Amino acid sequence: MLIIAIAFTGFLALGVPVVFVLGASAVLALLTTTDVPVAIVSQRVFAGLNTFTLMAIPFFVFAGVIMDAGGISRRIVAFASALIGWIVGSLYQVSCVAAAGLAAISGSGSADTAAISAIMQPQLRRRRYDVDFGAALIACAGSLAQVIPPSLTMVIMAVVSNVSIGALFIAGIVPGFLCILLLMVCAYYFSRKGGDTYRETEPFTMSRLLKTGWAALPAAGMPFLILGGILGGAFTPTEAAAVSAFYGLLVGVFVYRELKPSQLPVLILRTVSLSAAVMLIIGTASVFSWLIANANVPQILGEWLNSVSSSPIVFLLIVNLLLLVVGMFMETIAAILILVPVLAPIATQLGIDPIHFALVVVMNFAIGTVTPPYGVSLFVSSSVAGRTVMQVTRKLGLPLAAMFVVLLAVTYLPGLSLLLPRAFGLIE
Repeated sequence: MLIIAIAFTGFLALGVPVVFVLGASAVLALLTTTDVPVAIVSQRVFAGLNTFTLMAIPFFVFAGVIMDAGGISRRIVAFASALIGWIVGSLYQVSCVAAAGLAAISGSGSADTAAISAIMQPQLRRRRYDVDFGAALIACAGSLAQVIPPSLTMVIMAVVSNVSIGALFIAGIVPGFLCILLLMVCAYYFSRKGGDTYRETEPFTMSRLLKTGWAALPAAGMPFLILGGILGGAFTPTEAAAVSAFYGLLVGVFVYRELKPSQLPVLILRTVSLSAAVMLIIGTASVFSWLIANANVPQILGEWLNSVSSSPIVFLLIVNLLLLVVGMFMETIAAILILVPVLAPIATQLGIDPIHFALVVVMNFAIGTVTPPYGVSLFVSSSVAGRTVMQVTRKLGLPLAAMFVVLLAVTYLPGLSLLLPRAFGLIE
């Protein structure tokens, strides 16, 4: 175990990509501390990927890529602007609502952040809004694509922790929209203090709302199709991903007509590239997790936690602190694959509902995508805004505080995450 820890830390410090860190440290530990043949590495990689549920990943990625190329981002932003453009700090408010809309379609935090930033940042500059606060707000709102279904992170989390993808999807709805609501409150508070600059609001007209709503309606049908099909028993989550990809293709080609058949090879290659990166991490992490399990790390950690306290409240506090720190330095999927197999059994022993615990983990890593130094959503938002990460980080306090409030509520009020899954009969 010491060899794994030293190798893992050393490779990370040298700037080696996480996917190679996982594989290299596992192989090094295997060669130096066991007599197990190296051939086991390829077997464990295959076993880690040999899961039907993981087929949902390339389909969801393809759906998100297609809907983005088909003009969905502009239509969602236009509808959000018509809906709430009259509120003080309207551009900030529109950014939050549009991020929620895109999250329910793409499932990728970095993609959502990039799309919203590209559309909203020129408008923020034109109307002399605080660009740094806007970038921080968009980064936080975009990160919620991990929490609001359908979410690629939730698919991985459900597979690793052996819980229902459908139940986890539904569990994320209330916390996700609570985060959006509190981010909007933060934007309103910031705008009220900012003087007349933020009071330049757009008049509300029903005709504009209906026009933009009609244009966005085909895109808005995707989350209802996915969740409705899963809850209605029409298809499994993996099949729902395939249906969403096909639906996105139909909307992009025949409804919006912005997607040309000639673009498909490029979009397919992009999907393959994004999906392969995720799958490679999953495969190498399965070797890493297998070695950790063989070293009895879960049992050792469980005994230590029990010696500290047997209280679920204390355990969840420790988990939150651990995941928030890990999320600052490690890619989300790799962190889930390493830590969840260790922590989930302990949570179950303490009587914590698996769906509740899974959502706590997802919420922590969503926050991790906006906290420096790793913070991928923060980097994307800063880059598109043309600002440094440090400049944006200075304005991150208020939006991040809103997300911490929801994290604490989800952690210690299980009903927030379990209400809808119970209402739909997905859990007892």
